[in-house]
Formats: sequence, structure tokens, C-alpha cells
Amino acid sequence: MLVLNGSDVLKSASMQEMVASVEKAYRIYEENGYQMPLRTHFTIRNNSVLFMPCSTNEAAGAKIVSVFPGNKDRPVTQGAVILVDSRNGSMKTLMDGTVLTGLRTGAIGGAAAKYLAPGDAKTAGLIGTGYQGLYQLAGVCTARNIENIFLFNRTPSHIPPFIRRFKTLIPNIPVHTAKSARELAENADILITATSSATPVLPEEDLYDGKLVIGIGSYQPHMREFPDALLKNLKSIYIDSHDAAKESGDVDSRLETIPFSKIVTQKVKPDPNTLQVFKSTGMALFDLVAAETVYEKAIQLGIGQMLDF
Repeated sequence: MLVLNGSDVLKSASMQEMVASVEKAYRIYEENGYQMPLRTHFTIRNNSVLFMPCSTNEAAGAKIVSVFPGNKDRPVTQGAVILVDSRNGSMKTLMDGTVLTGLRTGAIGGAAAKYLAPGDAKTAGLIGTGYQGLYQLAGVCTARNIENIFLFNRTPSHIPPFIRRFKTLIPNIPVHTAKSARELAENADILITATSSATPVLPEEDLYDGKLVIGIGSYQPHMREFPDALLKNLKSIYIDSHDAAKESGDVDSRLETIPFSKIVTQKVKPDPNTLQVFKSTGMALFDLVAAETVYEKAIQLGIGQMLDF
């Protein structure tokens, strides 16, 4: 069994390759070429633990992930992924699911930016400067030619260390600290929310015409990042899976929900000149395809440690 720690995962696949793996997962989703039982979910003192199995014609495996929003010295989201050899049932790899989740979730945002952002989009704004936000920006900057980034966090002291971490990934794009969510929304063509908030983090104002809004943080019905001012003029919202409509408080039941797989497979064509909103809650299929991509590259590059198991 090949064991890959977080550093190994990062060395094994670029963000561009992760975006391609997400696009592949969307095509499999649209073709219904997978088995994906409902995720098992339980709580530990108001924190969440999820077990997410999946298989396709090419791969099989599962991720166990914990979400502890109150973490200060560790990522809010942590996990591990194991892949099963579909030829003989052996465990072929165990990898750091924390880094993989960051990469694949960032790639989900990157894919949304690739297909939905205005053609002249040059600025990105992020609310929520945690671990997921780091890879969201990396994904969007991979997919689009971003020239300026704006950040906002309700706790301003979180921003300088975030900028230092981001510069290790993408050093050449200027990063600005917004004084308010309103200032950020006014300046950004692409808005990203990556928080665990129960109340909207974007301003309750008409600021969103012609922009792309990517919502990553809310994954339970009591969580919400989008304000009514954003949703009131929408007729439809793009979702990464049908589960997003059930799981997130940001998906208004009055809106038409359009699976993003239909964008990737060109069955639906968005209007780039109007407000576009994308909501992700993730799914095991993304983890499986991303993990298989990382595993194959690690084997090619000789990365990781082989253990008898």
C-alpha cells in the first residue's frame, strides 16, 4: 500500500490537474457512471464527522472527514482517503485527505470560475481566510487571469498569516485587505465565500450584477453565507450535486437548481453577462477521482512510502 502524506499529495498533482479531475468527475456524474451511497454523518460536541464512499468503473474508495469549525491550530476540515484496487480488493493507497480535500475543493471553485466567470474577470474576493479559502483562491487563479485579490475576515488578525501562506502558492498577484464585506464585493468580479457562518457574510445590498459568486462554506441547512439581496434576482442556481439543494441553507427552494455537470458537458450554456451563483457542498465522487489522479501521478514520480498491509 502506498502511503502519501500531505507534502506527497501536493507534489503529486498540480491545481490544473485537479481542475481537470473535477471536470472528469462532473462528466461521470452526468453519465451516472458511479455508485455513491449517502454519506454517513454524526456529530461530536457540535462538530461533524462524515464517511463518504464511492466507486466508478475505474476506481473505488472512501474518505473519512471531520469538520471542527472551532479549530484554531489545526485545519477546520481534516481527513484521510483510502483507495481500493478494483482488480483484487487490496488497499492500494492511504493519503492525507486534508490536503486532498483542500485541493479538490479549490478545483471545484476553479472549475466554476472557468465556466461561469465574466470573460473580462480580473479580480477575486474571498470572505473566510481559512484553509479552504487558500485553495479556493489557488483554483480561481489557475482557471482565470486574476490580477488583484481582495480579502475580508471578521477577525482581521487572521489575514496576514493567510497572505503569507497564499504567497507560497501564488507569489505574484497583489493581495489587498478590504475594510468591509461591502468594499470587497464592490471590487471583485468573482466573489468566494468559505466560512462556517450561520448568517449571511455578503452584504445585503444590490452589488452583484454581472459577477460570479461561489459559495463553499455552508454544508448544513442551518448554515448560510448568501444574503437575500443576492438571491432575490436569481431564477436559477448552479449546484455541484443534487445533495447540495438538500444540505445547504444557501439553496433557496424557490430557485431552479441546475447541476454544474450540465455546464461541463455543454448541455446548458450560461449567460456570461448576468449574475451567476454556484453552490458546492462536495461529494465523494470528487474525492475519488482526485485521489486516483494523485495516486497515479505519485506512482509515476516515485513519491510516497510503500508499506506491507
